[in-house]
Amino acid sequence: MRFSSRGQVDPFIVMDVMEAARAAEDAGRDIVHMEVGQPSTPAPEGARHALAKALDDQAMGYTVALGLPALRRGIAELYQRWYGVDLDPARVVVTSGSSGAFVLAFSALFDAGDRVALGEPGYPSYRQILRAMSVEPVGMPASAENRYQPVPQDIPEDVQGLIVASPGNPSGTMLGKPELKALMDLAQARDLAFISDEIYHGLHYEDRAVTALEVSDQAYVVNSFSKYFSMTGWRVGWLVVPEDHVRTVERLAQNMFICPPHASQIAALAALDCIDELEANRAAYAENRRLMLEVLPQIGFDRIAPPDGAFYIYADVAHLTDNSLAFAEEILREAGVAVTPGLDFDPHRGASTLRFSYAQSTPRIREGLERLRAFMAARLAG
Repeated sequence: MRFSSRGQVDPFIVMDVMEAARAAEDAGRDIVHMEVGQPSTPAPEGARHALAKALDDQAMGYTVALGLPALRRGIAELYQRWYGVDLDPARVVVTSGSSGAFVLAFSALFDAGDRVALGEPGYPSYRQILRAMSVEPVGMPASAENRYQPVPQDIPEDVQGLIVASPGNPSGTMLGKPELKALMDLAQARDLAFISDEIYHGLHYEDRAVTALEVSDQAYVVNSFSKYFSMTGWRVGWLVVPEDHVRTVERLAQNMFICPPHASQIAALAALDCIDELEANRAAYAENRRLMLEVLPQIGFDRIAPPDGAFYIYADVAHLTDNSLAFAEEILREAGVAVTPGLDFDPHRGASTLRFSYAQSTPRIREGLERLRAFMAARLAG
């Protein structure tokens, strides 16, 4: 059977690292997971209880394509609580995770052959989803001096769209409102579709993150219940679109997905009211961040842009290796710690970078850091 050329996308390397770590665990080893960007905590207790109750008295059939009206209202209310933004629930589209939101956004905004600018380092699936749609991703090499976030002069000519992420993956750094406005103003002046990935909102450690909707309604905003709400495997996210784009996105959602998972939507609606539990999770990440920023520089990982949010440290390891994939394999083999090679996030400079996730429990992060300390001491001594 033939293959399409657009279907030949690159692998998501972190998933390969996860598989290698799983194989090591199956062989009896204890592995500290600093590779995967997911909370170790379950969905909030209230969300789990709400779904358990609903399973007894609801059929869990299709919902409308845009999602449960109560959930769309709840998400709109979240924008008022978090940002003071008055958002019409009609502009909220519930999706099958943020991945489903990107598929809908890219389908609604871009034609085959269009070019879309995105920061490097950045989330690798942007590139691969675009390629699978015959849209060309155009990397913007962001500098450490700009904390791995794009600035207006980075945006190339002859592109039809721009994707930004704040907090970013893998860097965890954020765009302030002036920086975000500068990018959005340029996009509007050049008639570029603007997509703001806000999946790590809620996970900040000093100033809160700024949503693109505080600057302009002329943006597609992607978010999810995966990170702050600790619901990765439930596959429920959302997309906020301009008013005149709702019907286009609705038609696409009807045909591509029918609807998001009904059960996950019920849990997500209840999760919106579980803030005390979620804030306790954030406090644990804050402690993990403190430990990472204290210990990693001591043991040789000292070239980092301190993260504002999310749960990642992105380290330049050019002084230690020119092959981050082999280095990550060595760390897993010798230290029993899984980390992600930077090649996932930057195909050009990622051979000399690593991403460390601190989404696990604090005791596991402490254990991982001690293993890394011993590994680096032995490596330097050898």
